[in-house]
Amino acid sequence: MYTILLIIIGLIALYSATSGLEFAEFKKQLIWVVISIPIFIIFFVIDYKILVKISLPLYIISIILLILVLLTNAIQGASSWFSFGGVSLQPGEFAKIAVILYVANVMAKIKSKGEKAINKPLNILLVLGIVFLPVFLIILQPDYGTAIAYLLALVLMLFVAGIDKKYIIISVILVVIIVPLLYFFVLPQHAKNRIDVYLNPYMDPRGAGYNIIQSKLAVGGGRLLGQGFLKGTQTHLGFLYPKTTDFIFAVIAEEMGFIMCVAIVVIYVLLITKSIAVAKNSSDELGSYLAIGLVGILLFHIIENIGMTIGLLPITGVPLPFISYGGSSLITNIIIIALILNISNKDKQLSFG
Repeated sequence: MYTILLIIIGLIALYSATSGLEFAEFKKQLIWVVISIPIFIIFFVIDYKILVKISLPLYIISIILLILVLLTNAIQGASSWFSFGGVSLQPGEFAKIAVILYVANVMAKIKSKGEKAINKPLNILLVLGIVFLPVFLIILQPDYGTAIAYLLALVLMLFVAGIDKKYIIISVILVVIIVPLLYFFVLPQHAKNRIDVYLNPYMDPRGAGYNIIQSKLAVGGGRLLGQGFLKGTQTHLGFLYPKTTDFIFAVIAEEMGFIMCVAIVVIYVLLITKSIAVAKNSSDELGSYLAIGLVGILLFHIIENIGMTIGLLPITGVPLPFISYGGSSLITNIIIIALILNISNKDKQLSFG
């Protein structure tokens, strides 16, 4: 039910955002919604344990696709899409499913050898290596937002598996040391600009800071009830970009107001809460690891997209689940919900969508 509500809200927002563009992306999104229905049914009906059994081939295929996509022509500065005519597919999105399935499988096998087996250094390195390989390839595209989503999923999976606190402390220390080094010696200039602009958008108001400034103006302009459907100033005068993907939440805030934004956040909170409950109450560890990893993917996208729209987080270009335009994102998120419901259904726990 929650998923359906979010998709409907997204379609309404896309209809408005594309009203001056012959509704091209709105029509495409409708097609993707229809395509996602049989995909949802497939991943809901097939036992997730069967899907886990073929997770290694899926993982290998994903790695191959992530390598091949690096050879494509860059779109908006990133080599992240395969283009077939008028359709673009992002392998980094679909790889999320394969990676989480395979990591959950490996972690469940490790845990079966003993309660503390997950804390053995070699086992931790194995799990880290499985995730870091696709993360490294995604960073090469570059797509830092998607890469961070993988890492958050990994952190949650390790936490649920009972990783020793000493590893958590070591990781925190490494992050504190590595992050400044990455900023000064590794990140390309455009990535540094995004961080600098995040800290002070008005240092380049007509350049790198333009999009976030316009987004904040749109959000503020909506006030309590919004300016009205199809009446958003920033949206329809062309100031807000990209309004169908990264800043679709700003479109909603401007036209539907603060109340609708709060309603969307509440729906997300309910969706995430029930998904966590599935992970917590799963009858086997495999289901727990899989569910919490999938939750991590959704959670990062929700927090990051809304956060960057209102200026609380750096712009990373991640879409808002079920609302932003994009076939790859929509189908991936539909599969995530189908798998969580799959786990829930097998344990006869919760009923939601």
